Amino acid sequence: MAEPVLETARLVLRPTRAEDFEGWAAWRSDPEATRFVGGPQARSQAWRDFLTMAGAWSVQGFGMFSVIEKATGRWVGRLGPWKPEGWPGPEIGWGLSRESWGKGYATEGAAAAMDWAFDALGWTEVIHSIDPGNAPSQAVARRLGSDLRGPGRLPAPFEAAPIEIWGQTRDQWRSRR
Repeated sequence: MAEPVLETARLVLRPTRAEDFEGWAAWRSDPEATRFVGGPQARSQAWRDFLTMAGAWSVQGFGMFSVIEKATGRWVGRLGPWKPEGWPGPEIGWGLSRESWGKGYATEGAAAAMDWAFDALGWTEVIHSIDPGNAPSQAVARRLGSDLRGPGRLPAPFEAAPIEIWGQTRDQWRSRR
């Protein structure tokens, strides 16, 4: 089966590739950029995290896309469908390098990923697991049309992390598009 590649006006979204690791490792080492996604990681931890995403594509047929900035060809983050064992629902999540914040990339990429998850994966709903203190991600969820559904809980080893569940159904998404 061919790899899915999604294009937006400014981004290319595609499955994880080996050449993405340097950008991934730099992103995972940044305390501010990873504050709400588990915090900074040593390079060896980032490698295992990176391979988890690549493995999700291999085993589940989907995972978060690598986000490539069209203008520069740079890896600027990862976003898209995510559903590990025990997760509170089928998620469209995002995590971007700090230098790409404030450009609308999270909303632009997540909208394309939501279209793909509903159309290609057949999902009937999506959630976004967001730390209650993460106002920028809450704003992205609102721009996507998602509503706050209430508190949630992630599986171990993240069960102590406070999260709120934002989300919407496929019908809600399509009626807003």
